[in-house]
Amino acid sequence: MSHSAPAWLPACQQRLGAGIEQLGLALPADAEVKLLAFLQLLVRWNQAYNLTAVRQPLEMVSRHLLDSLAILPYIGAGPLLDVGSGAGLPGIPLAIARPQLECSLLDSNGKKIRFIRQAALELGLANLTPLHMRLEQLHSSRGFAQITARAFSDLGQLCRLASPLLAEQGEILALKGTFDTIAAETQSMNPEYLSVKPLSVPFLSEQQRHLVIYRVAP
Repeated sequence: MSHSAPAWLPACQQRLGAGIEQLGLALPADAEVKLLAFLQLLVRWNQAYNLTAVRQPLEMVSRHLLDSLAILPYIGAGPLLDVGSGAGLPGIPLAIARPQLECSLLDSNGKKIRFIRQAALELGLANLTPLHMRLEQLHSSRGFAQITARAFSDLGQLCRLASPLLAEQGEILALKGTFDTIAAETQSMNPEYLSVKPLSVPFLSEQQRHLVIYRVAP
């Protein structure tokens, strides 16, 4: 890249490395370099396009990069669909961490899809496909092994809209906040198909995070 390294980069590099270690993840050799390149791109685009409310790069490492990577142990062989991907979260960090994983990133917002396209291009992510549409417009004959969502507000609606796109034995993985909010969102759903995993995101101690996994009955 032609841009010189920003002053905040070393601190972010240190936090990312420490966070990956805390999560106990084994990533490809170039993954951390690509994650930091993605972060630089996100910070730059965010100034003009307002992709995320998080403004501080160091905070982005925790709230975006490590938060996305925390679900990596639950990610299978794919193909994977990331719904309401926004600035490519968790889709881009997952695509960087798993170069063999086929990732489709869906968002209805044009500027966010343009950012995802640019990131895929600059970071050389051949395993990433941007989809500019609403979830209900997507039809897939193949089916996705997993569907991730980080910013989709209503869990019940997500499961209704996304379930038809799942392959057999497929599952929906929704990143959520506190257990109380999950209980409220899932009260009308069959608990047989749900499991909730607490996530320990490094440097995010004040904010509880959970992964809700929804499996459709065979």
